[in-house]
Order: sequence, then C-alpha cells, then structure tokens
Amino acid sequence: MTTAPASTVRPVPGVDVPDARGRTGLDRAGADLDRNPDVRVLDVEVLAAAWHVLRRTTLEVRGRDGRWQRQQRETYDRGNGATVLLYDAGRRTVLLARQFRWPVYVNGHPDGMLLETAAGLLDDDDAATAVRREAAEELGVVIGAMEPVFEVYMSPGSVTERLHFFAAPYTLLSRAGSGGGLADEGEDIEVCELTVEEALAQVADGRICDAKTVMLLQWSVLSGPFSPQRS
Repeated sequence: MTTAPASTVRPVPGVDVPDARGRTGLDRAGADLDRNPDVRVLDVEVLAAAWHVLRRTTLEVRGRDGRWQRQQRETYDRGNGATVLLYDAGRRTVLLARQFRWPVYVNGHPDGMLLETAAGLLDDDDAATAVRREAAEELGVVIGAMEPVFEVYMSPGSVTERLHFFAAPYTLLSRAGSGGGLADEGEDIEVCELTVEEALAQVADGRICDAKTVMLLQWSVLSGPFSPQRS
C-alpha cells in the first residue's frame, strides 16, 4: 500500500483541527475504555460531525466461551438529555408539547406531529437545569420542585444518549409564558393539556407513540402522582 506524502494529508475537522463547534479529538471517544476486561477497542473513526457525531468503532469482544470476536459498531453521539412530565394532580391533567418530527414522518408516522413531554439536550448544563429550561421554552412553565424518576438509555444499539426523566407539578399560575419553543431553532410547538385518562387512551390507540412520554405516563399511574398510593 502506498502512503500519501505528509504534505497531501489534509487535517480532519473535529479530529486534527477544530470543527465548526471548536471540537478536536472526536476520534478518541471510547478509545481508552478499560472498565470491561472482555472488551478491547482497536480503532475509532469519525464518519460525520456536522453537529452531532457519528463514529465507527472497531473492537474485540470476548464471549462466554473465551473466544475473541472482532466487531464494528456505528454510534451516534448527540449528548445526553432530560425530559419532564408536568402534571396537575388535583385536576388530573398533564401538559404536553405537539411538534413536527421529521424522523418519524419519514418512517411511517401519518403526519409527523408527535405529542411529547418537554425535553431537550443537556448541552453544558446539568440535567435539572436543562429540563427547567426546556419546560419554560416549550411549555411556558416555570418549574418549582422536581422529582427524579429514572435514567434510561433510549436506543442502546446505536445511540449513546442517556435520558434523565423527571416529574414536576404545575398550576395555571406556574404557566408564566406561552411556550412554543425557539423560532430560531425551527421550533413551532403547540402546548396541549390533557387529562391523564385522555393521554393514556391516546397511548392505547397509538396517537401518543413517543417512548419517553409513554414511559412517564405509565409511571404516573403506576407509582407517580396519579397512582392509588399517592391519592
């Protein structure tokens, strides 16, 4: 194999030189992991980094029979996120956001308009701060006390994101703004208030089909604010 002269090798944004977000070393993620003695990372390649990062990692995994198997896995790294179920226990209502989602529209959803709990990426914030920000932007609610519910890897076969789940009460007085999201980020969010019974009926017939929202609604009646033990 012929090696190109060093002068013709172009630096790769996000790897050798800063990309549009000022990042370098994106090919090092996971390269030094040694917590599992049955996993050896051989190579990490950055396939795309326009905003979030798509990597292809070559690794060896030792099976239960003791043999090593070489694998390649592509992972999409968009950072971690947080979501919150806003509820009014007295009126038995929840506050959700309806917005267009291209990935579900292109994958068979009738119109791409999903009903969801408020959510967003952490960026440089902790989970609680981030979800307060998202609730204010999307639903116009200033959150007071919050309850951590669980942390979940939503698509562990290919997406690295860990999602932090919260629940928080709201009242008509805590709706300090109109919500709707950030126009400069392309958001056009309709704020929707449903009774928990209406929301669960929409889960049952498929109108609510967003995973995080289904999980929080089911939690709310099993052990959350609408459960018998809390009433």
